[in-house]
Amino acid sequence: MPDREALEHNRFVGFLARRHELWRFTRRSVPRGVAVGLLVGIFALIPGIQIAGAALLCMPFRGNIPLAALMTFLSNPATTPLILAAALWVGNAFGFKADLASFQQLLSAGAGLDEWWAWFLSDAAPAVLVGLMVLATVSAAIGYVVAAVLWRLIVLRRMKRRHRALIGARARAQGQG
Repeated sequence: MPDREALEHNRFVGFLARRHELWRFTRRSVPRGVAVGLLVGIFALIPGIQIAGAALLCMPFRGNIPLAALMTFLSNPATTPLILAAALWVGNAFGFKADLASFQQLLSAGAGLDEWWAWFLSDAAPAVLVGLMVLATVSAAIGYVVAAVLWRLIVLRRMKRRHRALIGARARAQGQG
């Protein structure tokens, strides 16, 4: 994986690499990067678009690009059928009607891309899109909260460790003096 300095010289992504705040790990950029990565990774299930979309969406939200790119890998060939099934279920719960039997039949038969597109472009598209948007938004919100809480716990642990070290150093200094 190239580092930020190597990306600065690339004409396609150089504008992203020059914005240092998008590559730093701070208490604000980490949860934003996690949320953006989950939002784009779940909603846009096309592998090449996920990382590029997450990186571009990190710009206005000032999220961490490496974490956003990493979080897009949550949707992979193993999890995509589960995400699509959940999106169908959510879309149907919102009143859109997609044929779940056709989805299961295509999944079990190992259908090709042309068969999936034909199914998707039928009546399934609204249910899938609404379901993906709801799943992506809820996942992004949960990811943001979890990342913010974990960041805070890590910082508190480091502060306690420094405090103990400071107290130990003072006790050793008083014992020698």
